[in-house]
Amino acid sequence: MDIGIDSFAATIPDPRTGRTVSPADRIAALLDEVETADRVGLDVFGIGEHHRAEFLDSAPTVLLAAAAARTRRIRLASAVTVLSATDPVRTFQEFSTIDLISNGRAEIVVGRGSFGEAYPLFGFAMQDYDALFAEKLDLLLQLRDRPTITWQGRFRPALSGQGIYPRPVQDQLPVWLGVGGTPQSFIRAGTLGLPLMVAIIGGSFERFRPLVDLYRAAGRQAGHDDAALRVGVHAMGFVADTDAAARDAFFPGWAHMATEIGRERGWSPATRAQFDAMCGPHGAFLIGSPDTVRDKIRAAERALGGLSRITFQMSSAMLETAAMQRSITLLGTAVAPAIRASATAGA
Repeated sequence: MDIGIDSFAATIPDPRTGRTVSPADRIAALLDEVETADRVGLDVFGIGEHHRAEFLDSAPTVLLAAAAARTRRIRLASAVTVLSATDPVRTFQEFSTIDLISNGRAEIVVGRGSFGEAYPLFGFAMQDYDALFAEKLDLLLQLRDRPTITWQGRFRPALSGQGIYPRPVQDQLPVWLGVGGTPQSFIRAGTLGLPLMVAIIGGSFERFRPLVDLYRAAGRQAGHDDAALRVGVHAMGFVADTDAAARDAFFPGWAHMATEIGRERGWSPATRAQFDAMCGPHGAFLIGSPDTVRDKIRAAERALGGLSRITFQMSSAMLETAAMQRSITLLGTAVAPAIRASATAGA
């Protein structure tokens, strides 16, 4: 199982002082986090894409390129690329370039995005939300298979044999499909035979099992081998020396972010009781001591019938720089080796 981190480059005011870290300092800290993740042996680091004031990841390929130049081994991915609101040709070129900089470590996780700001910003209509994604995913997958292409669609000017360069180091750039809770998205990933990245940011892992089963069934029905039907999970996660320390470091930023976003969507303010329940044995937060986090990863793997990748969304704890570095170190040195060892023993 791959174990890694996803970041949204969040900027959250300190609830004690009201102070917000400067954007330049936050970006510097993010790149330090990627370097640490690489040094301690984590498998992948993903950077999201948002077009909101509280996030600094509106140009994730620039951040990933900077990370590629400062790392040696870790794979570098989007989390996710909002493909509906971008040009697949440009996306392919940018990730091919990152692949060249990193000598073959780039991956794309594509999705429709959990926020809608990108659509009007780049001149697209929200009512075309799914049609845009389906068409652009088709084009992206064709682009990675061959350097010249003839193609026509609704939303982008046609291509008539143009060459798409540069080409990546990898024979085929990995493309994962990032999904939330829509059954049609799981079926689409399975039908296309794409690896699946499931965002589970609340509830329990068990409630996603029927959707993961739907993905696997669609993939088999389309003739794809089980080995191609990889399942990954993106979840809230944080590691500290004790459960209490992990929860205390993560909660303030999470509560701020959850409350602010919830206000837009008509939800009640986030509470500590809700948070602690999500950190408990039946919740989907991977937050606690190394022992607790190891146990929850294994439980998630059982609940979903096997996992190929799990990534920790740690951005909510960015107020605690030292705690962030400690968390990444513990994840790489105390959690990941034990998970890999248990997988090897069970093989």
